Amino acid sequence: MEIRKIQVTGGSSYVLSLPKTWIRERNIQKNDPIGVVSQADGTLLITPNIQYDRTTKVKEFPLKDYPDPQMLLRSLIGAYISGFTAIKITSAGRIPPKVRQVVRKFTQMTIGQEVADEAENSITLKDILNPSEMPFENTIRRMYVITKAMYEDAFYALEQGKRELAEDVAARDTDVDRLHWLIHRQFSLIIDNPALALKMNITPRMAATYYQISKTIERVGDHAVLIAESVLVLIDKGVDRTLLPKLTDLGAESLEVFNKCIQAVFSGNITKANQIIVNADGLDPQYHQFSDVTRKMKAQEAIAVNQIVQSMHRITEYSSDIAEILINRLVSDV
Repeated sequence: MEIRKIQVTGGSSYVLSLPKTWIRERNIQKNDPIGVVSQADGTLLITPNIQYDRTTKVKEFPLKDYPDPQMLLRSLIGAYISGFTAIKITSAGRIPPKVRQVVRKFTQMTIGQEVADEAENSITLKDILNPSEMPFENTIRRMYVITKAMYEDAFYALEQGKRELAEDVAARDTDVDRLHWLIHRQFSLIIDNPALALKMNITPRMAATYYQISKTIERVGDHAVLIAESVLVLIDKGVDRTLLPKLTDLGAESLEVFNKCIQAVFSGNITKANQIIVNADGLDPQYHQFSDVTRKMKAQEAIAVNQIVQSMHRITEYSSDIAEILINRLVSDV
């Protein structure tokens, strides 16, 4: 750390000289504007990028280093989340068909990624989405709407014996994933360039809160898929019809806790957030009572019912986690 003293000029202006090396590296000239951002911890951030200049940030993937297509796909997703604006895949020879399939899958799984250039031995992807045009709140709300519908449809499929609907729940999980990856990408960009936070009218701390919430909602979506997969087993094997009301009623209570936790996120109500934690804890005995019921069932049906109950329990716990994240943020803002 370099220590510099504050100077006073004109009796009322406080002046701090900036390191000459830093000025020269960024080619800052006399009278150029500089952004000064007050951070939550009391520090000041000084940046020459006051308009969020989307400088090109390129990541190259030579295929000789990525022989496994799945490894390449995971790496492409990692580059996307890390905030690279251009991704280039190169090969010493012709790009194999499997790699082109991976690229197509990647562009379908992510938001804003398009093939900008394609040759026999290379593919270049570019980001066409301006991250400041996608507010965190809107993305969180969209994730919630999709996840809530997945959960409701899984139970409706169980009640009505609709296999196609249960199968569709699993297919929609990709929509939740891609929205979570978008939030993760925006959060990474804000960490690298706080000027984006200014443009989006959000603090880095609040961006971190939205990232935590989106990650938790994405896990809720995963459990909605597990419920739907178990529903398929029960549709095929049959389930005691007297058990259905108990499952669906508890499912409705679990969903209500999740609904209220998302409402608390957007209202910023610390009292409601605390009540969600109390309500979530109050459902624990109802989840545990299913252990006695499933002991009398056949193995596959018992496993499926247990998975549904465990997933409902986890969703309630995730709702409680979101409430805790919200409380921590609201307390820090006081």
